[in-house]
Amino acid sequence: MKITKIDLLHSQPVEDGWRPLFCRIYTDEGIYGDGEAALSFGNISNAAFGMMKDMAGMLIGMDPLDHELIWNTLYRECFWGINGGPVVYGAISCFDVAIWDIKGKFYNVPVYKLLGGKFRSSLRAYASQLQNGWPEARKHCATPEDYADVARMAVEKGFDAVKINFTTYREDGSRTPNTEQNPYLHPRFLHAIEERVKAVREVMGPNGDIILENHCYTSKESAAQMGNAVKKYGIMYFEEPTPPFADLLSYVHRETGLRVASGERMFSRSQFKERLDKEAIQVIQPDLATCGGYTEVKKICDMAETYGAAIQIHITGSPLINAASLHMEAAIPGFIIHEYNVNTMGPKMRSLAKNDYQPVNGAFTVPEIPGIGNELSDSAFETCEVVTVDSAEEKNW
Repeated sequence: MKITKIDLLHSQPVEDGWRPLFCRIYTDEGIYGDGEAALSFGNISNAAFGMMKDMAGMLIGMDPLDHELIWNTLYRECFWGINGGPVVYGAISCFDVAIWDIKGKFYNVPVYKLLGGKFRSSLRAYASQLQNGWPEARKHCATPEDYADVARMAVEKGFDAVKINFTTYREDGSRTPNTEQNPYLHPRFLHAIEERVKAVREVMGPNGDIILENHCYTSKESAAQMGNAVKKYGIMYFEEPTPPFADLLSYVHRETGLRVASGERMFSRSQFKERLDKEAIQVIQPDLATCGGYTEVKKICDMAETYGAAIQIHITGSPLINAASLHMEAAIPGFIIHEYNVNTMGPKMRSLAKNDYQPVNGAFTVPEIPGIGNELSDSAFETCEVVTVDSAEEKNW
């Protein structure tokens, strides 16, 4: 079996101005597979699409069943691939997910079978990024009552865990400048944060989980301030309290005693190993669509098992990559919880894939369809910019 052509798709803006990126890889046996690069926001999607266009020609003529050979070709035959960052790894991820989708269809099994089988049929999920409000009631949270309201909606939808950035917005609803989060939290703001966490805990009750999310905006000192102020409310883990440097993350863990999570800004097994060696992260969060796809993320997860770290796949993409991530999480023993990102639940985003898997009572089941269990919709091809690559590319260095 050989790869004959690749369609690259760059979406028109969907909710919040995000522009999702996809590929469809075709073969000479009529099987195709779809993948996604989760770099649709943060002023990077054009660069990522350019990287996909630069790399796609390398795959023409290769056998999609040779996932290790393909991954290493993309990584090593691109001059900037070795030790690359999100743009390089995002493109590799997109192609890698698509070839695993082809592999599943070729062998007529769901991808979790190719990963070794599923440890669980039900995956507990948390409602993520609630500071921005639910899609059907979009409103930035400011007051403790606002935070209680979004948590209450999560509970009503069946979730018993939520993730919220309690520092994103000021008390008046305006966005908090970075200078007010780093390197020190003013007592007034720290008190406001504590009141917000307290309000959410009262809604969640003693049996619900709260995950803190800081998006790397706090320093090690301000993150420690915050963690120590709110840990009495029962925190499941503290995500990205600082930029993803081992010494900073380990400081927060030591000073607060909270589990620290990070991973969406890490792009290789070597980067994860460095953090694990220094006990900087207790929950790893590799993103299947930015960290090298199944081929790399499976290695990262297997390595994390030797450190006793918990695993949660980071998700900021369409229903396509959500389905793909369920297979990964089902097939690893160290899974802790699945991310249901409300930022990606708008109708435009959801229209880009054929299947839209949703949780029932706060939990997902794993798709049993061969491959990743999802594919791009007709609407995606109608509304996205589509570039077709059907010839091999020569090295230009």
